[in-house]
Amino acid sequence: MDLIYQTHSPYARKVLVFAHEAGIAGQLRVVHQETSPTNRNDDVFAVNPLGKVPVLVLPDGEAIFDSVVICDYLGSLDGGSRLVPQGGRARWSALRLQALAQGLCDAGIALRWETVRRPEALRYPPLAEGMTAKLVESYDYLERETDFDAPLHVGHIALATALSWLEFRELPAFEPGRPRLAHWYRSFSERPSMRATIYDGETHD
Repeated sequence: MDLIYQTHSPYARKVLVFAHEAGIAGQLRVVHQETSPTNRNDDVFAVNPLGKVPVLVLPDGEAIFDSVVICDYLGSLDGGSRLVPQGGRARWSALRLQALAQGLCDAGIALRWETVRRPEALRYPPLAEGMTAKLVESYDYLERETDFDAPLHVGHIALATALSWLEFRELPAFEPGRPRLAHWYRSFSERPSMRATIYDGETHD
């Protein structure tokens, strides 16, 4: 299987960390592609009409996207099933945490548009403030509500890769005043799956 990947995408890294944790990373051929809403990549559009990574291309040529769907697919394979609970409270807790992690990335990307990526004259400070509030509220929720002692699941993987990306991009810090979240994140960051998938590179708009 080909994993269309980008070394600075939190969504792509989530998939690759998932594959490592499931013991199936060796089944993936990682193909690096640069994408941006303002910099068309025809190779990526050929497999995903949204022009975004990650995309998983199966041996028969079928393409699966986005990261949530890819992780669900990998979770159906031998080795991956334990990372996506199949029912009950455990499933909804894992999927909810994954959704929150996705939202952290979405808010962080939007914040970067209003502080770094968009031409300064076109930036809208109230939107930057709103995205910052989403991040801070989410950090506080994670500190209060997350069961960091639950068996490893897709939500933990999504959260760790999201927080690592926020740190990589120097977005609002999540560790100060949140000791539970900070301790869990630092411990998770030492896992071989995380150390094998370090962020690198810049977005080319």
